[in-house]
Amino acid sequence: MSQHNPKNERIKRQYLIFLREAKRQSEVSVDAVAAALARFERFTRHRDFKTFQAQQATAFKRHLADQDSQATGAKLSKATRYATLSHLKRFFQWLAGQPGYKSSITYSDAEYFNLPDKDARVATARRQRPVPTLEQVRHVIRNMPADDDLQRRNRALVAFMLLTGARDRAVASMKLKHVDPVAGRVHQDAREVETKFSKTFTTCFFPVGDDIRQIVVDWVTYLREQKLWGGDDPLFPRTRIAVDGASRFAPAGLERAHWSDAAPIRRIFREAFSAAGLPYYNPHSLRHTLVALGQAMCRTPEQFKSWSQNLGHEGVLTTFYSYGTVPLQRQAEIMADLAIPRVSDVDEQKLIRAVVEAVKASTSAG
Repeated sequence: MSQHNPKNERIKRQYLIFLREAKRQSEVSVDAVAAALARFERFTRHRDFKTFQAQQATAFKRHLADQDSQATGAKLSKATRYATLSHLKRFFQWLAGQPGYKSSITYSDAEYFNLPDKDARVATARRQRPVPTLEQVRHVIRNMPADDDLQRRNRALVAFMLLTGARDRAVASMKLKHVDPVAGRVHQDAREVETKFSKTFTTCFFPVGDDIRQIVVDWVTYLREQKLWGGDDPLFPRTRIAVDGASRFAPAGLERAHWSDAAPIRRIFREAFSAAGLPYYNPHSLRHTLVALGQAMCRTPEQFKSWSQNLGHEGVLTTFYSYGTVPLQRQAEIMADLAIPRVSDVDEQKLIRAVVEAVKASTSAG
């Protein structure tokens, strides 16, 4: 059986370039689309896309519903199925307008990739994600050892992500010159730092504790003054691997190079939370922790706008919509509190009216 179709490969390449260059999608997003197309091709045994018909989409939906997840062993979730089918729908809608395919594929045939409304609502429903509290993250950091270079790096890494709210891919690519420990700022320059949507912005250290800030300052100072590293060296260098006394590959300190991706950062988080006796929270969850802290600390719209901007959000609504969900327990507390009659508020209004009347009376008498 053929493992690929040359015609399909050429048109897929055009589409992926279109997503990357015209739609400005990230490599992660483009890879997800490529995976969905590959899955569909395996199902059709790599038939030419020109032969696409609505029946193929319908059959593929049934096929997808019967597939097991490699991660859990259970059936694929509705969210996974929805994402895969959405990628395919958009591809065939695009394909219907391409030369050589217009006469073979109709735009409406792609609609058959839609899930039933009920399943689509379940797949796209917003669910509350577990988020660590500030106290939990501080406990993890305090629990992390710092006896050698690797341990010091790992502890400073978690502290830095709490202090700045930076995304893991950005942190993996960050250089020493991007951090100003004296001013308490991080310049996320998209020319060198892998920021989301390639945005350039400056982050000021969040008020999460002087001890957290000092861990980061000490790490930067150590790299500059003890290791004699320069501004273009990595802020968090990868682990150097060497052959040990038993002729096995083993960690051997720091290598003067960046990580190629954020996978080591997620591994450090997993090990740190496990060692602290807490469930695993991924690096991105710390951004939610910081939003919750901002909701508690900010007292004016200007303050929360600054907090939101500090996270790299262009608008406050992004912070509220994507990160600002009130935890269920706090939601219950607020609703219970609102149910309590505000007797004091009524008394205050009576007092204000009494004062106004007294002033009027004294003015008339005068």
